Amino acid sequence: MVLDIISAVLFFLGALLSLAAAVGLARFGDLLSRMHASAKPQVLGLILIAVAIAIQFPTWATVTTLAIIISFQLVTIPVATHMVGRAGYRTKHLRRSMLYRDELAEAVERAEAREIAWERQRGIGTDRHDG
Repeated sequence: MVLDIISAVLFFLGALLSLAAAVGLARFGDLLSRMHASAKPQVLGLILIAVAIAIQFPTWATVTTLAIIISFQLVTIPVATHMVGRAGYRTKHLRRSMLYRDELAEAVERAEAREIAWERQRGIGTDRHDG
């Protein structure tokens, strides 16, 4: 009885966090805010739901499967979020006025300058950057 109540609360909290992630995706305007809203509550919501499932079905097969799922989420979500944010930054799909400190600006400028120099050296793509 007590375990049923605990798992019901965990299910509800996990579903609430997943709903918060969905609302954040729909509500926030820029890329970085949407990424933050989708990544943080989604992972915590998944963990809460997985713990609730483990409480309801306490077999080794269920618990190890849920542990693997949680582990993969904890490893892949930060990397995927970082890569999407970096791609959004490089393609200028964000509001720079929302950045507190722009740590990538100098590195991106250097990379773009190297790319332009390489293209000019090879004699390709000069129209794209000269104009």
